[in-house]
Amino acid sequence: MNMSHTVRIWMRRAVLAASAAVLTAVSLPSGAQGAPTPPQQAPQLAIAVCGTCHGVDGNSINPMFPRLAGQKAWYIEQQLKEFRAETRGDPYAVAYMWGMANQLSDPTIEALAKYFSSQTAGPGTPHPAAIVARGRAIYEHGIPAQGVPACAACHGPQALGSAQFPRLAGQHAEYILKQLQSFQNNMRNVAIMHGVAQTLHRSQMRAVADYLESLP
Repeated sequence: MNMSHTVRIWMRRAVLAASAAVLTAVSLPSGAQGAPTPPQQAPQLAIAVCGTCHGVDGNSINPMFPRLAGQKAWYIEQQLKEFRAETRGDPYAVAYMWGMANQLSDPTIEALAKYFSSQTAGPGTPHPAAIVARGRAIYEHGIPAQGVPACAACHGPQALGSAQFPRLAGQHAEYILKQLQSFQNNMRNVAIMHGVAQTLHRSQMRAVADYLESLP
């Protein structure tokens, strides 16, 4: 086991231990061990627990953890329920979010989604112009020769999402790349995205991810 892997394991355990302690303190009133988090405590929970990784306003600075600010409320709600049900199986979901979501009630999930979706998304991160241009071309037009459809057809011309598809604009490139690989390998079992990602090369995924991170 190399040192970087050891450090990642140590960091993951530290984050989970600290977050679990705060979650218990925030969510469980006296004498109510095991009770679900009440929705009126969602903003406090968002700041004290979720904010540890995602930023108190949803603008995480660590590319390991997605930005939630300005994300569609329905999408945040859907993902939290999948974490709680342990049906979203990509490695970071299993490692970080399954345990974090298992004490959340439906009203609390709804309140957390409302909190983060109402936050203002931060600015994009610049990337080299040539890579951004390549990523934009794939995003807007797809890659017909590989059977890859245009991302914009679902996520919108500015990647702001819709009532059916999440916001991608400004998301960490590393996170997008990781998710595309999870879709490709069916670690995240989403049929439509497996179809989109299955023929993409890593360099193409990287270009799209860098383009999306550059958007405001």
